[in-house]
Amino acid sequence: MSDPKESDLDDPLRFLPLPPMTFHILMALADQDRHGYAILQEVTERTNGKVRLGAGTLYRTIHRLKEQGLVAEALDRPSPELDDERRRYYRLTPLGTRVARAETERLGQMVDLAKSLGFARGTV
Repeated sequence: MSDPKESDLDDPLRFLPLPPMTFHILMALADQDRHGYAILQEVTERTNGKVRLGAGTLYRTIHRLKEQGLVAEALDRPSPELDDERRRYYRLTPLGTRVARAETERLGQMVDLAKSLGFARGTV
C-alpha cells in the first residue's frame, strides 16, 4: 500500500462527518482564538445551554484536533495583566477552517433534503 499523497491529507472531506462536539469546538474557534474555558462557555452560549462540554471531552478533542492539524496552539496571547499564564489558547488552522466549511455544507445539504421530504417545521 502506498503512502497517501499530500493532497489527500489536506482533503477536508476525509474528516467528515464530524462528531457534533468536534463541530461545536471548531465553531467556537471560528471567530477568535480562545482558551479552554472560553471554548466551553462559547459552546454553551451559542447553543442556549443545550450543549455543555465537559473539560475531559474538550481537552481530549482538542488534543485529537491538534494531532489532525485542524487546531493549533495560538502563539499570540493577551497582555499578562489580562491573562493567566497557565492558559493555553487555541486557533483554527487553514485545514481546520476548510473542514468546518465542508461540514457546514454537508449539514446544509442534509437539511435541504429533510425539507424537501417534508421534515421541516410547518411542512409535516
